Amino acid sequence: MTAAATTPRGMPAGSTRSTRWTRRLRLYVPTIVVFIATIALWEVAVRSRALGGFPLPAPSQIVEALATNWGSGRWPLGRAAVATLFEAVGGLLIGTAAGVVVAFATARFGTARELLIPLAVGASAVPIIAFAPLMNNWFGVLNPLSKMMMVAVLVFFPVVVNVTRGLTQIEPAALELMRSYAASESTILRILRIPNALPYFFTALKIAATLSLIGAIVGEYFGGANDVLGRVVVQSASSLRFDVTWAAILLGAATGIVFYLVIVAIERMVIPWHASMRAHES
Repeated sequence: MTAAATTPRGMPAGSTRSTRWTRRLRLYVPTIVVFIATIALWEVAVRSRALGGFPLPAPSQIVEALATNWGSGRWPLGRAAVATLFEAVGGLLIGTAAGVVVAFATARFGTARELLIPLAVGASAVPIIAFAPLMNNWFGVLNPLSKMMMVAVLVFFPVVVNVTRGLTQIEPAALELMRSYAASESTILRILRIPNALPYFFTALKIAATLSLIGAIVGEYFGGANDVLGRVVVQSASSLRFDVTWAAILLGAATGIVFYLVIVAIERMVIPWHASMRAHES
């Protein structure tokens, strides 16, 4: 007879998988039920005219507008979503690269920390809409780079703060051990600081992923090509086509969620050893 497969804790492997799926169902089923109930109540309220005079289309009308205007028509939503995502990704890459460079400089040099951190805080304190006219003037209102730079300003501060924290807040005992072996600063950076900073980096990326879509769409409100989500929202709302407006908003939200999930998947591949990743698998 062959022994049944067991986990390190002595439980059968099948039992462990069953327990894991049970936990996931308990976690996600209430959310799904609440979501479906909210959509159903929304549909019924609009169809029964309980929201009389309020410019809110029914979910079915929003989905119909999304399907009708996906690839053609006055507002091609599919092409607009791709253009806005291009601006968001470009701005995320620019802002993340700049934030990582500044974080490494501030973690390594005290003078750089005193000079650059106040600038990062000041840039994050300025409302994003204040940058829109400046970026449009500097890079051109029709140039996607103007929207990318707005996104870069928006994501720069979370990346700087999180990566700097990851590079500096390491275990004192581990640092003392490395120095007792006469390890150079480059070796400490490679073996100790960067692995410690990776979870903080991905936390910043997950925050920046949602902020990047917000920055791109808000930047488009102030001018740009017509085939982007921000302009679709402005123009359709001005034409009282609120079904198209909500379809564009829904598409922007869905794009942001997918963007976030992609970063989560990359995080699980890059740092599967981190405690937060093991907690998700348990």
